[in-house]
Amino acid sequence: MTTATMRTGPLTADQIGALVRSTQAGDRLAFGELYEAFEGAVLGIALRRLRNHAEAQELRQDVFIRALCKIGQLREANRFGPWLFAITRRMSVNRLVRRRRVVYTEPDFLDQVDASDTSPLGAVMAAERGQQVRGGLDQLGDLDRNTLVAFYVDGQSLAEMSDRFDAPLGTIKRRLHVARQRLAKRVENLVAV
Repeated sequence: MTTATMRTGPLTADQIGALVRSTQAGDRLAFGELYEAFEGAVLGIALRRLRNHAEAQELRQDVFIRALCKIGQLREANRFGPWLFAITRRMSVNRLVRRRRVVYTEPDFLDQVDASDTSPLGAVMAAERGQQVRGGLDQLGDLDRNTLVAFYVDGQSLAEMSDRFDAPLGTIKRRLHVARQRLAKRVENLVAV
């Protein structure tokens, strides 16, 4: 069967199997016929899952590219349809998980919104919180203070801190946890006074 052959109706399982085996042998025209036979169903699955026509069309292309790359792994040639639909469902789910949420707003509304992070009151409160944290840090022991400063001020990773303090990673995690708790108590005591 070639793309020049006019199809009348859906492909039979035997025809699908023959096209898959031809594709596995390197016949790209056979894959083109598989594409024509299954593109509507793949688009339908993608559209039901994604609820966005443009995204579903893009996913359809990605599914067929993946299928072409992986078709050598298909053992039962006449099971191409279910195999292709499983790829479509899996890729749809992956795309949904990775999809970024889009917030739609009117441009006029955005012009009226104050996007600055600081207000005079916010600046005063942030300065006060900073002073309380510094006061709490001053009351901590050297090990707790050095641990917190290394992580939060110096921005060191846990692995870097492990090297710096010559301690196992688990010990660094525990120290950081304990130091946070002690600092919270100190800051709480300062606020209460």
